[in-house]
Amino acid sequence: MNLPLTVDARDHGLAGDGTTNDQPALQKLVDALGDACAADGRPRTVHVPAGRYVIRDRPVLWRSGVSLVGAGRGTTRFELGNPGAPATPVPLAWFTTAQHGAGPDHHIADVTFAHFEIDGSGVRTPEYDVLAKGLGLQYVLRGRFTDLWIHDTAATGFGCDFLQDTLVEGVLAERCGRQDSGEQMGGAGLGIGVGGWGPVERLAVTDCTATGNGTNGIFLELQQDHWTPPRGIRITACHAEDNRFGISDWGADGLLVTGCTLIGNHQAGFDVSSQGTTSIGGRGGTVTGCLIDGNAGDGVALGNTPGAYAFRGNRISNNGRHGYWQHNLAGGDQEAATDIVLESNDIHDNGLDGIRLDAPLREPAILGNRVRSNGRRAAPEARGEGAGVRHTARTLTDDDAGWPPGGHRGKRVTVGGRSAVVLDNTATQLTLAPHRPGADTAWPDGTPAPGSAYRLPDAPAPRAGLTAATAVSHPYVHGNRIRDDRHPRTQIHALWLTGDSAWSAGRVSGNDFTGNASAATRFDSAPNGGRWRDNDG
Repeated sequence: MNLPLTVDARDHGLAGDGTTNDQPALQKLVDALGDACAADGRPRTVHVPAGRYVIRDRPVLWRSGVSLVGAGRGTTRFELGNPGAPATPVPLAWFTTAQHGAGPDHHIADVTFAHFEIDGSGVRTPEYDVLAKGLGLQYVLRGRFTDLWIHDTAATGFGCDFLQDTLVEGVLAERCGRQDSGEQMGGAGLGIGVGGWGPVERLAVTDCTATGNGTNGIFLELQQDHWTPPRGIRITACHAEDNRFGISDWGADGLLVTGCTLIGNHQAGFDVSSQGTTSIGGRGGTVTGCLIDGNAGDGVALGNTPGAYAFRGNRISNNGRHGYWQHNLAGGDQEAATDIVLESNDIHDNGLDGIRLDAPLREPAILGNRVRSNGRRAAPEARGEGAGVRHTARTLTDDDAGWPPGGHRGKRVTVGGRSAVVLDNTATQLTLAPHRPGADTAWPDGTPAPGSAYRLPDAPAPRAGLTAATAVSHPYVHGNRIRDDRHPRTQIHALWLTGDSAWSAGRVSGNDFTGNASAATRFDSAPNGGRWRDNDG
């Protein structure tokens, strides 16, 4: 068949009427165009006019050199469903190692997916299936994914792995991973497996938005533990909100994250850990110029990494737990992380410590940060019930409360046998996090009745700007302003070395430790040597 370089889907049997199953016609067209490209080496494009295109019971096996271009988000819409094959996951397009033998020598090349919507709400499998994605391609060379809206998929929305010389831009992923409990693989807005092309994978993810997804907004995951974590990946100008994690690095090397907004996520705004399938954390990355604000848990959670990692010029604020938390999950790398750098960040108004070190570090550098007014979770235990207490899907109001603003940030409020996480509070109202990403309520079993009794726990203490509860060797802590100018002051100490700390050698100099609620420093274990000089307070 002599096919032109651009074809109209309607001229090749696709109905786009919201009723007809267009999968067979699209598969036939993709195969024909793939054969034509293989014959003459010239990539083809399918233009899909406005319409609702049903892809039912089987995904489309994609071919190299075939692009799919619609008329715009919300205009060209692919509706995925599996009513006739309930055990079958149905991504729009797939090509994988396990099902199709994809690999570096058997890959998809020179493809563009652009300007359309994927609605995955019609796919439901008896058990969670990681393949129930919106797009599920592996080993893509010279790909471009642009201006896509992917939503309500059972597993990951954009679930494409091993992307070389590829651009992912302007992808909106909403409420994906709806069948993922949050503890299973996949279930992200944009989930990208890495390592298949070797030590360098040249990939840019830019101007993407991920909201309300079951696990991560955007994550990178090393797929085999014997592979080399790859370099060459950048995430820029992206927005992640109301996901379990905002952006996660689970196995890249030298990831660059720049100018992103990570807000309102449930466990952490930015995460490095052993959560991934290979239990390998990222290393060597840099996070700069990001807004990491109002997450229910930690702003940044970093662990299971050998280092290095650098955070420069970020605002890390109003998070429910720690601003920055160094930790190691069981099952991942437990060695001390080397060359962690926190420089010129504004770390303020977090619920507990501004910076909390719970996993060993070697030669960390903490330089020129403003660590102020943390420990906001300072309100005492509170209870209430009766006429002045009202509940809605996302708020709890007590007209007689008189709470300190932000004083219950990150706590869990209990009503009967139910509980919800407090994102923030005014004097009389708690704002509550959804019970899971993408949910419209904090109460999965229904909103409590008016007047129902509630309880808020007491404030933990002490709460510090910088807390070390682990082995920290040869730290360089210089030029930081760690203080609390707010009244009442909630940041108890500038620096606290707990009884579990082993702070040795290094240099602590030129810091401003004045203005905290109690003594500037608290040493439950004595530092071992080092240079301490020219610190105010």
